[in-house]
Amino acid sequence: MRSRTARPAALATSAALLAGGLLAATVPAATAAPAKYSQAAAEQQLKQAGVTWVSSGGCSNRDNSRCTSFEQINKSTVDGVIDFKKASKCAVTLTAGTEKGHASGTYSHWNGYKIDVKLTSCVNSYITRTFRYVGERSDRAKQYKAPSGNIYAREGSHWDVTYYRGSR
Repeated sequence: MRSRTARPAALATSAALLAGGLLAATVPAATAAPAKYSQAAAEQQLKQAGVTWVSSGGCSNRDNSRCTSFEQINKSTVDGVIDFKKASKCAVTLTAGTEKGHASGTYSHWNGYKIDVKLTSCVNSYITRTFRYVGERSDRAKQYKAPSGNIYAREGSHWDVTYYRGSR
């Protein structure tokens, strides 16, 4: 009996603390999985924004490392690419997306957080002049951090971009 009467009282106390903003700091924040695009939906968004892409294999199969796939790319990654194109006023060409063949990890290509951008003088200049240099990665790629928290790492033939969160 004691537990039955204690439970409603505890719930009422918790509800009062939550309403007063006192319990919020002790409740862990829920983390939702990022919203994703299909290949077709991502292509449509990118094409409308004037972003282009190339594939060494001339394909978009996510399971083929020679393809450039956008299947299961995060919507915030696509938004970030589009925002980057608008802000930089550069031609932006993607050379990699969510296809296999890249390093694993939470913030990976496969999980929809990363894309590769073709090197151009406009893109290079915009990144290095606009974003804060934050040092080299373990592979010696120079990294630049946008105010949004996104990281642009200059690898040999492209910019490896990690969109940690949307910039909108």
